[in-house]
Amino acid sequence: MKSSYKVLTGMLTAALLLCLSSHLEAQRTLTVAGTNWVASIPAITEAGNNYSGTYESAANEILLTATVPLLLGTGKVSMHYEANPSWNSNLILSARRTGNGTSSCTTCTITSGTTYTTIPLTTDVELFRITAVLALASYTNIPVQLQLSGVSVTIPAATYSSRIVFTISAL
Repeated sequence: MKSSYKVLTGMLTAALLLCLSSHLEAQRTLTVAGTNWVASIPAITEAGNNYSGTYESAANEILLTATVPLLLGTGKVSMHYEANPSWNSNLILSARRTGNGTSSCTTCTITSGTTYTTIPLTTDVELFRITAVLALASYTNIPVQLQLSGVSVTIPAATYSSRIVFTISAL
């Protein structure tokens, strides 16, 4: 009789952990704030000159707010961009995390993302990770800086725009 009780308890525990895990998964959130960045590219004034090729936004152009559930949860913040139809494939978007933002969790960590990462078209690439250790990891105002490179006189003069999509997921 005791052995069947242990099996039943084991199945019940597994079911409760599965339910708890599903509930905690739903609490992983990411909010994006900021402005539409317009790269300030100076005009070419002399024949034979080229653009400097690389332009950076303000260090806090984008501000992310993220939460990751407790019990050793990890959140992977990823990004990709969606180009408008006239986007030139020679233009390269990159992003980096320039700070940790604000958090009241002393046992939580943010890792990676402090060097520029090229943002791919439609396929997510990891920017950084947040780990919660025995507490809800909640960070506000995580600053992200953008970089545009590949600007050249060989690219046709036009207005190019794209949208960067940030996501947070479990590992």
